[in-house]
Amino acid sequence: MKKAKVVIGLGFGDEGKGITTDFLCSQNPEAIVIRFSGGQQAAHTVMLNEKKHIHSSFASGALRGLPSYFSEHCTIHPSLLYNEFLELKEKEGNTTLYIHPLAKVTTPFDVWQNQNNTKNLTHGSCGKGIGATMKRNEGAYKLFAIDLIGPKDFLIEKLKNIASYYGISNDNQLQNEVVYFLECIEKIDWKITTYEVLNNYETFIFEGSQGILLDMDHGVFPNVTYANTTSKNAMEICKQLDIQDIELFYVSRCYTTRHGSGWMPNEENIQLVNNEEETCVYNEYQKELRFGKLDEELLLHALRIDQIYSNATKNNLVLTCLDQYKQGVDFDKLKTKFDAIYGSYAPESKFFKIIK
Repeated sequence: MKKAKVVIGLGFGDEGKGITTDFLCSQNPEAIVIRFSGGQQAAHTVMLNEKKHIHSSFASGALRGLPSYFSEHCTIHPSLLYNEFLELKEKEGNTTLYIHPLAKVTTPFDVWQNQNNTKNLTHGSCGKGIGATMKRNEGAYKLFAIDLIGPKDFLIEKLKNIASYYGISNDNQLQNEVVYFLECIEKIDWKITTYEVLNNYETFIFEGSQGILLDMDHGVFPNVTYANTTSKNAMEICKQLDIQDIELFYVSRCYTTRHGSGWMPNEENIQLVNNEEETCVYNEYQKELRFGKLDEELLLHALRIDQIYSNATKNNLVLTCLDQYKQGVDFDKLKTKFDAIYGSYAPESKFFKIIK
């Protein structure tokens, strides 16, 4: 029987979805990992046998040796994908990446738009072109993964139209980036395929992006992401694949974080230890990672939001970074019954254990 394990962030992102996915991969080495939202903005860190990799354009089972699949709900950036391919290859990870034909393609012009749009920067951006890509694809100037394996002159014509859409002309730096973008497209061994390829597997690990509190429909506007970060997309894919055995893993740090602008409860400069491997560091778009004590009521509210879409047979809670913050979690406030509560005590998934 087919079975799915779905990883969802309960916060504003950066909860530990990468390490949770890697833990599930260690238990299910025959699985394939499916990304069902977001794209190249992910920074899902996995540490394995003294190797470390930040998964963005590949799913978080790649370092351990599992293949990846990016659904039509995702974005891909060929230049960043190729760069990560080279990194993974050097680390002997699995570079097999299947991509749905309708996955949306981010171009250098979309990145330019994200990084130079004042309104977008105010609302919050990681500067990777995600929001611009999603918005552009709602209109006439679409670019899909299937276009990357078509005639080159057809692709170039589409790129010209996208540049015109943004009002871009004669930008030397952008021209260089477009040249590299096209070179990367030529070098990549594209595996553009529908869900039919997934019939070769029986176990599916669905890896979410960001967190429910950034969901485009349920977050606090305008500081949201351009994606459904609930289990909505994963459940739709499970239905298409006729998967009925679905187990959910809801992930939160034992404290609250937010990388970017917007509302955040209980924000304060809490004292952390053992956080030398923190991936979310300062950048010019999101600035410093913000911290605060865990708001258990908000965590449960995010869970209730996801239950609108979920038809899982099991619900688990995963609490990460338990070795970093001594105050931890008030379990008395977690009134919802979970099938199991897992704890993570280090950056490596081998330190996962059931704690309740």
